[in-house]
Amino acid sequence: QVQLVESGGGLVQAGGSLRLSCAASGSIFSINFMGWYRQAPGKQRELVALISSSGRTNYADSGKGRFTISRDNAKNTVSLQMNSLKPVDTAVYSCYAHHNGYDYWGLGTQVTVSS
Repeated sequence: QVQLVESGGGLVQAGGSLRLSCAASGSIFSINFMGWYRQAPGKQRELVALISSSGRTNYADSGKGRFTISRDNAKNTVSLQMNSLKPVDTAVYSCYAHHNGYDYWGLGTQVTVSS
């Protein structure tokens, strides 16, 4: 089983940056995929970015060129660097892991971008 705890959310002005971190219980080296999803009020949850155990990344079009996902297997963390933030990026961001056929989610961290 995998437990995920996010940190780093907050309030930022448009054009600013935030870095989200996700601490995973146990070793994440063997977790196939980790990533970030987000859900804005009144909208469905959507993918932000994924990273495989080999470091291969996949980004939603909305974040390409602005967001960077990374993982540190030694520290059991996955991070999301978000630059040039826009008000439309306002959402609850949740850490995600896919391991041994199961999906795991953190509780989420609020990101609010003011105009």
